[in-house]
Amino acid sequence: MNTPAYILDEAKFERNLKILADVRRRAGVKILLAQKAFSCFALYPLVAKYLDGTTASGLFEARLAHEEMPGRENHVFNPAFTEQELAEIVKWCDHIVFNSVAQWKRFRAFPGLPSAGLRVNPLYSEVEHEIYNPCAAGSRLGVPRSHIAPEELEGLEGLHFHTMCEQGADVLARTLPHFERQFGDFLPRMKWVNFGGGHHITKKGYDRALLVRTLRDFRRRHPHLEVYLEPGEAIALDAGTLVATVRELIDYGTPIAILDASAECHMPDVLAMPYRPRIVHAGEPAEKPFTYRLGGPTCLAGDVIGDYSFARPLKRGSRLVFEDMAIYSIVKNNTFNGIPLPAIMLKRKDGSLETLREFSYADFKSRLGAI
Repeated sequence: MNTPAYILDEAKFERNLKILADVRRRAGVKILLAQKAFSCFALYPLVAKYLDGTTASGLFEARLAHEEMPGRENHVFNPAFTEQELAEIVKWCDHIVFNSVAQWKRFRAFPGLPSAGLRVNPLYSEVEHEIYNPCAAGSRLGVPRSHIAPEELEGLEGLHFHTMCEQGADVLARTLPHFERQFGDFLPRMKWVNFGGGHHITKKGYDRALLVRTLRDFRRRHPHLEVYLEPGEAIALDAGTLVATVRELIDYGTPIAILDASAECHMPDVLAMPYRPRIVHAGEPAEKPFTYRLGGPTCLAGDVIGDYSFARPLKRGSRLVFEDMAIYSIVKNNTFNGIPLPAIMLKRKDGSLETLREFSYADFKSRLGAI
């Protein structure tokens, strides 16, 4: 197998989907795949077996869901739609969420508009990293209660809020009172409410019993409402890897291994989040006898994945397996420096390995102009 390559594990995806389907059934809610975290559509038929549909944040995600998961719900949100985009999106989706009252007023009479909702901001969040905090001061996402007049909601059928990022059911339980206190008087006129994403439902130790109780309690208080959750990470959590190879070793006071996989190109959240990905059989610096700084093949000085230790010395050709690389990797990777994209492979439940996509020079060149 050539590297770098993403390997998606069908059995692990199904494990996650079964957990979500169980929550969906017990809580009486609907669960959607947030395509912003994972949109490798080869697995959409499997997702469709367990979940209710997808959410999209842009034009092409909306079209992808329409084409690759037909017959399932297709929800679309964007901070600011254009007329040209809406003319296409209304053909594909059955729920649309506007980000401002101004957008709603502008498009409320748009031909073919499906069930429409408004994203609101309850001004409460426990997200630590500001770049991922939808409720940070000056946020452009969602409307605070003070900026909504009740008469402006005429014709809207749903409310949407998204305040979480990789968090537990306890955070949702603490968030809902803020949402209901501020927007509860709007709920009787609505048909649905969407609690957004960031629910780490399939993570080990997540309190799914608390989530189910929280959702059931909300539904008892508002029995007329259809309730949606739209996790992305929970669907693909720990269900994929990125396999890389050591290209070269250097040591100018710090042992460094140059890989054929790049933090900047192939796992950009390592730099943006930032976070330290797990590597199979590797430890913290100095935990094992041989410690290396792992760097990518680009000219970016900061293209560094991190410092890791190993039981044996690395060599040219050593293979490293990065864990939990199905999420925010394939959807965000890039060809900076002309670095090729990793192949996308699928490990089937029978253990066989299938190549879904390999990328060539033409894929790089076609993004930059006509070929």
